[in-house]
Amino acid sequence: MKTDDIPFSYPVRVGHISANPVEVTISADAEERAGLARLWGVLEVRALSAAFQVQRWKRDGVRLKGRVSADIVQACVVTLEPVEAHIDEPVEAVFVPEGSKLARMPVAVEGGEMLLDPDGPDAPEVFSGDTIDAGAVAAEHAALAIDPYPRKSDAVFEGHTESTRKDDRKPSPFAALKDWKKD
Repeated sequence: MKTDDIPFSYPVRVGHISANPVEVTISADAEERAGLARLWGVLEVRALSAAFQVQRWKRDGVRLKGRVSADIVQACVVTLEPVEAHIDEPVEAVFVPEGSKLARMPVAVEGGEMLLDPDGPDAPEVFSGDTIDAGAVAAEHAALAIDPYPRKSDAVFEGHTESTRKDDRKPSPFAALKDWKKD
C-alpha cells in the first residue's frame, strides 16, 4: 500500500505485536480532513475516526480488524446542493512482510486463468519494514464506502423529457436493409 498519496497516515509498529490484540484508535485532524476531501472529491470531511485491533496473523502476518466512521458532505448530483452522509464500515485487513510465502499470488491454472473467490477473503497486503499504516487503511475503506451519486431526497431533475414521438427516435442501423430483396 502506497501511503505517499494518502493525507491521513498513522504508522503502527507491528514487529512486537503478539497474539494478544493491541487497540489502536485514530482520528483525523483538520488539515488531514481537508486533504482527504480533496483526494476523495467531496465538499468536506467533517470527521474521520477508526478503532482497530491489531494482532499477529499466522506466523509472520498481522491482522487489522475494526471499524471506520466518517461524516462527509458531498454535492448532490441533481442540484449541486450539499448532501451530508455518514459512513460506518467494518474493516478487516491482513498484512504480510515482503518475501513471505503467504504473499504469493495463487498459481495460474490451465489456460492462464486464476481461480479467485469474489466472496472470499482478500489476498494479504504486503508491507516492508516493521510498520503498517492504519490511517491509510481507514482512509481507503472510508473512500470505498462513499456514495458515487449522492442525491438529496427531494431533488427532482426537470431538464430531461422522454420523447414519445416516433420521429424523435434514433433510426435503426438495419432500416436501410428493409427495402433490400434477394433475387
